[in-house]
Amino acid sequence: MQHRRGIIFVISGPSGVGKTSLCRQILATVPQVTQSVAYTTRAARPHERDGHEYHFITSEAFERRIAAGDFLEWAQVHDHLYGTSRQQVEEVTAAGQDILLAIDVQGAVKLQAAALDAVFVFVLPPDWETLKTRLLRRDSEPPAVQARRLAVARQELGYYTQYDYMVRNEQLTTAVHTLQAIILAERQRIRRVARAPVEALLSPQATQQTVSESVPG
Repeated sequence: MQHRRGIIFVISGPSGVGKTSLCRQILATVPQVTQSVAYTTRAARPHERDGHEYHFITSEAFERRIAAGDFLEWAQVHDHLYGTSRQQVEEVTAAGQDILLAIDVQGAVKLQAAALDAVFVFVLPPDWETLKTRLLRRDSEPPAVQARRLAVARQELGYYTQYDYMVRNEQLTTAVHTLQAIILAERQRIRRVARAPVEALLSPQATQQTVSESVPG
């Protein structure tokens, strides 16, 4: 018996903090979680596939989607446009699945301003030098772009106090366990389940809301 609506988890932070790696681990270890596949106008990197990491579309196609109200949020980041599909988020949460939105700080701030019912998680790097090193390793980007990313990243770090939770990604396994705990705690909030009859809460399906036992402790 379905007794809850899926939760939107906004996983945000500057480029290079490890949002993608964290979300990948959550998808592999926490049942009933999926991830939004954003739309972008930037070109695909060598390891990326259309429809997997992103939906890669033209600027013209992106503008048409903006006009049609297709995006839950969209932002221009480093000369490229990124947007979250409203339809995908609504369909997933209506089906009782939680969804991860790995988005930049600008997009998260827009969702907060719109009073979206979501859980906002800020991912922090171990320290500034580590983040700087990660960003500078992206050899596919010219120096001017790298310098701009560094400037934006330092500014974005100051936004962490506006979020519900923070996860410091110093050691990936520890960071994953922290994010798992946040997801499980939010699933147990009374306001999310109080409308369900107690019989539904005691049903076998309720046991599916747990982390896989295969995750190392």
